[in-house]
Amino acid sequence: MHDIAHFEVALRNAYDIAISTAWPHSPHWLLHAESPAVMPIWRTKLVNGIKRGSDVNFRTRKNVDDAIRKCGYGNADPGKVIAELTFGFWRQLTTKAMEKSVWVPYLHTAFPHGTSRSIIDAQISAVNALRNRIAHHEPLFTPTIDPETTHADMLDCLRLLSPDVYAHVLRTSKASQTLAAMP
Repeated sequence: MHDIAHFEVALRNAYDIAISTAWPHSPHWLLHAESPAVMPIWRTKLVNGIKRGSDVNFRTRKNVDDAIRKCGYGNADPGKVIAELTFGFWRQLTTKAMEKSVWVPYLHTAFPHGTSRSIIDAQISAVNALRNRIAHHEPLFTPTIDPETTHADMLDCLRLLSPDVYAHVLRTSKASQTLAAMP
């Protein structure tokens, strides 16, 4: 969790900087009505032979609204709202559903040119799944989760996102020793 906590903070800070740098409005992007985190994103899909619309941004909007509520609505400080948002919120911003509204205009700048959104999304998704298993005291060594690979992928993503945090995590991590001991 030590390494994942550093990763989460680096991720949310890098994402906030990437969006804030290009955000053309005031207030902060999380508090603005036209924020890509709160605007509906409609997709249609076939459900039992009938086309149905779905707002794929419903969860992110609810997360932002809940965070703003916890921070005092109109008195909400952007930094506090950012801190209230879960790792799952930040993870959602790299999904395919958010590619056109968040990745292309903003988040791609948090990574070196040419970084693949789908690879980053897969890495962050795996870290989120591992984080949730750890936080809920569930088994970590399962057929669907490989903690060692997930940790290595997280470090690769962190190296691209924040070289300074990557170097710090490398110096302070005990994950390799813990995984080798397989407690």
